[in-house]
This record gives sequence, C-alpha cells and structure tokens, in this order.
Amino acid sequence: MKRILGLPIHATLPVGIRLREARGTRARLLGLAFLHGLDPNDALLIRRCRSVHTFGMRFPIDVVFVDSEWRVVRLARHIGPRRFVTCRHAAAAIEVRAGEGDRLRVGLSLWRARAGGS
Repeated sequence: MKRILGLPIHATLPVGIRLREARGTRARLLGLAFLHGLDPNDALLIRRCRSVHTFGMRFPIDVVFVDSEWRVVRLARHIGPRRFVTCRHAAAAIEVRAGEGDRLRVGLSLWRARAGGS
C-alpha cells in the first residue's frame, strides 16, 4: 500500500477517488501487483496504456480504459489474478478495487463536465 501512496496524484475526482499516476518503468510494470489491497478512494492511472496484466495480484480489480479526452471506452469488471485485459482504443488505463469501476466512471464524467469537456 505504501508504494501506491507515494505516487503523485494526477486528480481527485468529484466522487472522492484519487487518481495516482504510475510514472516510470518500475511503477508501471508493478502496478498493484503484490499488494494486499487498495483503498476504495485510490485508483492507479497508467498513461499510454492499452493493456494491463494481473500477474502477481492478490485481489480482483476493475480496469477502466479511457481515450485521450478521458471518456470511458471500456470497463472490465472483477478481473482476477493471472489475466490480461486489453482495449486498443485506449489512451490510458485506470485500475481500481473490484466494484469501484462504476463509481470511477461517474467520477470521470463529472470531472470532464466541470472542466468543460476537456
């Protein structure tokens, strides 16, 4: 958990979810692997990402893929360990604790609306 808390916060969505950005090779490769859990108000943002793996995961996650305008293009729910999830139209992937994907989707929509659609 400490590894995630040390990542920079890209934004805090209106629903209270903090988008923590994985920058650098190590942060992007490890993602949420080997952690025992994730706070429901934290999400891991991985830019320039069209696929994620869940090797080394100890808990299920939801993966929200967004385009360059932060619109949700795919929501993959309850992805367990040792899986690959892809979306070729994605500009970024956001990983959250399983069951939080819909709240993240709403938060992104509200965030975009407040920013004037950008």
